[in-house]
Amino acid sequence: MSEAPAQPALVRRLGPFDVTMLVMGGIIGSGIFVNPAEVARHVSTPFLIVGVWLIGGLIAIAGAFIYAELAARRPEVGGQYAYIRDAWGPIPAFLYGWALLLVIQSGGMAAVAITFARYVLDLAPLGVPAWSLAIGALALLTAINCLGVRAGGTVQNLLMVLKIGAILMLVACGLLLAPASPATPTAPAEPVPVGTLAAIGAALTPVMFSYGGWQTSSFVSGEMRDPRRDLVRGLLFGVLGVVTLYALVALACVVVLGPDGLAQSPTPASDVMRAALGERGASLIALGIAISALGFLSQGMLTTPRVYFAMAEDRLFFPQIAAVSPRTHAPVAAILLQGVAACLIALSGTYGQILSYVVSVDFIFFGLTGAALFVFRRRDPAGGSFRAPGHPWTTLFFVLACAATVAGTIWNNPINSAIGFGILLAGVPVCLFWLRRRTRA
Repeated sequence: MSEAPAQPALVRRLGPFDVTMLVMGGIIGSGIFVNPAEVARHVSTPFLIVGVWLIGGLIAIAGAFIYAELAARRPEVGGQYAYIRDAWGPIPAFLYGWALLLVIQSGGMAAVAITFARYVLDLAPLGVPAWSLAIGALALLTAINCLGVRAGGTVQNLLMVLKIGAILMLVACGLLLAPASPATPTAPAEPVPVGTLAAIGAALTPVMFSYGGWQTSSFVSGEMRDPRRDLVRGLLFGVLGVVTLYALVALACVVVLGPDGLAQSPTPASDVMRAALGERGASLIALGIAISALGFLSQGMLTTPRVYFAMAEDRLFFPQIAAVSPRTHAPVAAILLQGVAACLIALSGTYGQILSYVVSVDFIFFGLTGAALFVFRRRDPAGGSFRAPGHPWTTLFFVLACAATVAGTIWNNPINSAIGFGILLAGVPVCLFWLRRRTRA
């Protein structure tokens, strides 16, 4: 009797450089070119403006330690989805995938796609609406990633290298070519008054959102050649690289524009480059921002569909989403699902509002994932080839920082946060439906 032909499966084609670029690409979008001004509106000294980015970097590094150990313990497809599932059960894991598809990732990609389109149209008026160019970019990246993880990874690596080049150009021009603002003090910073702590907390909100995204690299661990080694190294090197770049950007902006000028600037990166190279510099950084936005889209299209794939493999989603192309070994249906969802939100024009709904929801899952390490350490104290340095204190620090971010968002945006929780809770009956269907099968 002949055996049934083997079903096509994902293939391991990503190496350590690919993983590091995925980590950095998942974090760096277009926000770093704008958010230094948002930080300066809350804190008013160069010491605090740069210091807040370093504080956010410490939180991100603590998170990278946690995710590195989780990756060493569970090198599975779906990454963070699998960590939540194995620690807390199928319902929280499903809700994470639900939030990714409906709001967090799809809404984020729609917003960044529109940002990309607007910068391209500013550089080259093409006579087309921004939404059409945004959808064209999403469709192109969807098609590329359907060709396989190697094709998607190669495009992502190229865009990430260009993105790093744009950031380094901004830093070099700001620190070496542009005149320093006379408003920038050179005296040592004074101790921070107690009343300033609230302002620091408010400034950390845009910083934390700018640092979010390293977790998406874990989604493709099933396609890494050696996820236990490569994902650990990629997380650590990638996050450290981003912290360095972010701090340098904040420093360049505050040196050139001064705290007051930075706080008043709607486009600080363009203002820095304009001070250094005139209008040519502003055009160069606009091109860099467009490339950075496209790189973020490429990374999201490569990584996030693997969560929906893992959900389908767990029989918590439509089984067709777990299909793998026999030719390209890519989860084509899952990739198409992500592309269509992002395009629909871009067409709706409501992506900005949707994003404001989920800022608290996103960090709930960060906190749950960090707390999962306590669960896995209790179940298997000696497991894993990598141990998070400073655990349990660094892990507790990360979890509490996530909780503080959620609380601050609820405090500042109670209505939008409530809508976000409503979208999240709407996934509970959907999950129960799939669980009942799985039990009957």
